[in-house]
Amino acid sequence: MNDTLFYHFPPELVALLIDTIPLLNRSKKDMISFFKGAAIASSLYQDIEDRVNQQPDEINKYEIARIILNRLCDAGDSNHAIRMRRNVLRRVVEFENFSACWPKDQLKAKGLVADIRDMVKAKDTITRIDMAREEERHERISEQRKRSEAAAKRRQEFQQIRTDFNRLFGMTNPYQRGKALESVMNRLCAYAGIQVRDAFHRVGDESEGIIEQVDGVIALEGVLFLVEVKWWNKPVGVPEISEHLVRLFTREGVRGIFISASEFTKPAVTTCKEALSQRTITLCTLQEIMLLLEQEGDIQDFFRRKVEIARLDKNPYGDLLGLRS
Repeated sequence: MNDTLFYHFPPELVALLIDTIPLLNRSKKDMISFFKGAAIASSLYQDIEDRVNQQPDEINKYEIARIILNRLCDAGDSNHAIRMRRNVLRRVVEFENFSACWPKDQLKAKGLVADIRDMVKAKDTITRIDMAREEERHERISEQRKRSEAAAKRRQEFQQIRTDFNRLFGMTNPYQRGKALESVMNRLCAYAGIQVRDAFHRVGDESEGIIEQVDGVIALEGVLFLVEVKWWNKPVGVPEISEHLVRLFTREGVRGIFISASEFTKPAVTTCKEALSQRTITLCTLQEIMLLLEQEGDIQDFFRRKVEIARLDKNPYGDLLGLRS
């Protein structure tokens, strides 16, 4: 029996209880005992009990039921009031000993108790349906809120990555810039869902001064790519490209991505074109990535398309964003 039924007895239930409870109790004193047995507060029945004891002929069982039940309905929504209503209703729906009733009342009492049971059962069913719907609604709202919060958090994460990436171009200390670049590249790949096999890390230490190289290994569509990032103030030439290619040739099945803060010399691009017959390599600038972030593009799709152009068009330096047109 669902507790929500006890917050407020509907009028039709009160009417049924007024008709039923007098049939379940032979005497007026039994009526008082019935409500006492339901742990009803004495303030709700004490004056009625006094009348029964002092002037029994001036009140009948139906009037006793009506007065006490109406008082019970007016008792409010406190836990105590709800518990009292629960106790009264339970005593009725769980009543089994109809032989305690007057013989002439037994059949009617059984019918009325059955009606109350049906009403309670129907109310319970409706309540359960309403509760299920309400629970589903709350779950839906909760899921929408979670999605909204996750989207907002992801948006904030992207904005921070973009901000930190742009800050790189204002840094002048090579070592600090290299360390910051490590962090940004790792976070960018994680945000884009790119699996980082070996985290991006700076090659060399602060004492080595001009070394500005960051390496990492990522997986795109299940294929490993050795990634090198250089931050030079001059175009990357054949020697630097050749070093990267050597690392690719000495690793079976590994492809390459070379990212530079500056442009690539024409001989460097040609060297990559010639190597495409044996190893896939694609060239990219940090400016391209910066523009892609400004456009809120998909970095994983960007790399995938760059690799596709390198393999199919034999063009390792494909310009997807129109920077070199």
